[in-house]
Amino acid sequence: MENESVVLPKKQEFSSWYNEILWRAEIMDVRYPVKGLYVWYPFGYSIRRSVYNLLRSLLDMDHEETLFPLLIPENEFMKEAEHIKGFEDEVYWVTHGGKTELEIPLALRPTSETAIYPMYALWVRSHADLPLKLYQIVNTFRYETKHTRPLIRLREITSFKEAHTVHATWDDAAEQVECAIILYKKFYEDLGIPLIISRRPDWDKFPGADYTIAVDTIMPDGKTLQIGTVHHLGDHFSKTFNIQFEDEKGEQKYAYQTCYGISERSIAAIISVHGDDKGLVLPPVCAPVQVVIVPVLIGKDRDAVLEASKKVFEELKSAGIRVKYDDREIRPGAKYYYWEMRGIPIRVELGPKDLAAGRVTIVNRLGLRGVIPLVDLVPGLSIALDNLSEQLKVRASEKFKSDIKYAKNYDEVCSFVETGVVAVDWCQNKDCADIIEEKTGASVLGTDVRTPDISGSTGVCIACGARAKIAILARSY
Repeated sequence: MENESVVLPKKQEFSSWYNEILWRAEIMDVRYPVKGLYVWYPFGYSIRRSVYNLLRSLLDMDHEETLFPLLIPENEFMKEAEHIKGFEDEVYWVTHGGKTELEIPLALRPTSETAIYPMYALWVRSHADLPLKLYQIVNTFRYETKHTRPLIRLREITSFKEAHTVHATWDDAAEQVECAIILYKKFYEDLGIPLIISRRPDWDKFPGADYTIAVDTIMPDGKTLQIGTVHHLGDHFSKTFNIQFEDEKGEQKYAYQTCYGISERSIAAIISVHGDDKGLVLPPVCAPVQVVIVPVLIGKDRDAVLEASKKVFEELKSAGIRVKYDDREIRPGAKYYYWEMRGIPIRVELGPKDLAAGRVTIVNRLGLRGVIPLVDLVPGLSIALDNLSEQLKVRASEKFKSDIKYAKNYDEVCSFVETGVVAVDWCQNKDCADIIEEKTGASVLGTDVRTPDISGSTGVCIACGARAKIAILARSY
């Protein structure tokens, strides 16, 4: 049990704050004896379950969930040269089964294109089989040599949602890219996470893709975190893996494909965007416990308060609210600290005065207090949860907008990028991108920026003076 006097590092000391949150709020234990692999605490895993249940509910409207093997034969993995070049330094290989050396080494999937597409070649036969839209939520392995960080930069990504779709035409696949972006926007809107959506430069797109659209958010230290990608794969993989279908004229055609992924970085974003100096702040939609009931036990009314608190618990549970009843024999202040650290959206306090007045006192995670009559308990708490969700969205959006600035020259870029994201005009030439990155220490994330609304563009490249469009620069995880 934490001591209620323990003080977290300030959120502005982001790295220390983040690491402290992970263990004090019981999200992940970093002490597993393999670098880049971490263990989910039960509470952290319950957050993961809530987040991915939300993602599943969106995908299941027009996708089907599946599961492909972890091990990929070397001969299949090596088929798509451009794709493999993007992952060759990150692959873990299984070379033995027991003491016997394998005839064909097996890769632990860094991503699943080369596991899934040989099967798609067997499954897709006719235009009637299209579109095919499948997804899986699996672990993937990448030999990450940079500084690892839980949920952000891992050697085992434990919660990788990857969707893989197959279409009859390039335009159909492009339309699916837009559908995936809409789905991701909805997912992150529900979680209250503001987004920058942009098209990655060609040299930074997914290996083997025609183009990549990326979804980023801004962390408290001003760096961006990529929390989703959508790739138009063209017909490159279908030609490699012979994914063909018979069209309506009876002709054999190569299919067009997309893939798109989200990992547990989505949970890192929730922690980082919403959390505060007291700990986690969880949006109600993903909180494992939405409401905690804390009876305030004073004097002779103790038994009556306990009985009323249990009735409140049963009523909320029956209404489908995720509720916890905290009757531990510790001081109320210690309970308040415990649940604040874990980001629980609403605390319900019930003491003798509340009972006499036929009400409960509620305190939301941002500190807003109020009372709800017992006769209006369920609708009142539902409104309070919705109000907190909206508060979190507004608070995150305002901070997000303040962290993005348009820069007209290098001095402004260097100044602004220390604390946030910078928009500049760039001609989309790689030589100019190299110059900009060398002079500013920031990376060119992308162009065709869809959010947020950025004004101030001169239409002239900051590096060469040629015609240009808005690009996003940032330091990134």
